[in-house]
Amino acid sequence: MDSITQAVLGAGIQASLLGRQQGRRALLYGAVLGTLPDLDVLASYPDPVSTMTFHRGYSHSIFVLTALALLMAWLIRKRWPDAPYSGWRLALTLTLVLVTHPILDSFTSYGTQLFWPMMRTPESWSSIFIIDPIYTIPLIAAVLWGAASGYAGNALRFQWWMLGLSTAYLVGTLGLKQVAENRVLATLRQDGVQIAGVFSSPMPLNALLWRVVVKTESGGYVEAVTSVFDRKPPEYVRQNLRLDLVAPLREDALHDRLTWFTDDWLRYDAIGRSLVVTDLRMGMPGYYTFRFVMAERNTQGVFTPITPKRWPSDRGSGEQLRAILKRIFVQTPPLPLNEWAKRNTVPVAQ
Repeated sequence: MDSITQAVLGAGIQASLLGRQQGRRALLYGAVLGTLPDLDVLASYPDPVSTMTFHRGYSHSIFVLTALALLMAWLIRKRWPDAPYSGWRLALTLTLVLVTHPILDSFTSYGTQLFWPMMRTPESWSSIFIIDPIYTIPLIAAVLWGAASGYAGNALRFQWWMLGLSTAYLVGTLGLKQVAENRVLATLRQDGVQIAGVFSSPMPLNALLWRVVVKTESGGYVEAVTSVFDRKPPEYVRQNLRLDLVAPLREDALHDRLTWFTDDWLRYDAIGRSLVVTDLRMGMPGYYTFRFVMAERNTQGVFTPITPKRWPSDRGSGEQLRAILKRIFVQTPPLPLNEWAKRNTVPVAQ
């Protein structure tokens, strides 16, 4: 989730539990602590696949963060034994501020190693976009009121209500996700598509318009778009995973790690001399966020694994964003998925 959201969530939780005692300082402490797990972005890795797959690792583990919270609570109570709150209340506050960060991240598509060091597939519940104003604005409103009032009067009660509202919305996105998936799967089954796997995610800045990716038993996949307001079947485009290109990467450790991290939601394209691997979870046809060159043709024309490098990606322009936001409420004309999908196998200008 974006840093502003994580900061106001941490600030709101700390203020809710310790605002009476700490006043405005609770907002500062909570905001700083709530963004602490993302300091792992400062780590340096030798290639972009490692950079992607080690982010949201140990620093986002609920085990690590709980231990850190308890240690911090013990040290703070030792330093300030007469603070006007109990050690248990402090420990609960710090634990909630820290662990809600990775839990919220797990609701996005990226992948969060919530249970590190267990080597589970990273949690990617994928029901909220990384920036969602409906979730964040109530938290900002409560923090601003608390900052202005010092948590006098009804500010603390308002803080609790806004936390509850945002949490209810977050849980509600899981229901919207299920509605979108069911609608797309019903259409595809009616059209005779044999379904092998499903992944869905909300499109930018909302949880009303959904992108649903469906693997087929024939080795291809379908990308569909549907809104909660739709009255007609969703539009979709059929595409090829190009699994015939995987062979050169079978023994490649970084490819194995990327496969694990994405739960194998990958497609492959031979573009010129490059073998490009695309993470299908984030983006939309023709506008994928994470693409990597993982092999190149040698002089015999055979693909050989290389140290991965980023393939230029494009998240779209204002034109695509306007089309997406309009599509929430207006189904006709549908999004031009076939036209956008043609960009998958051609270079994108940096």
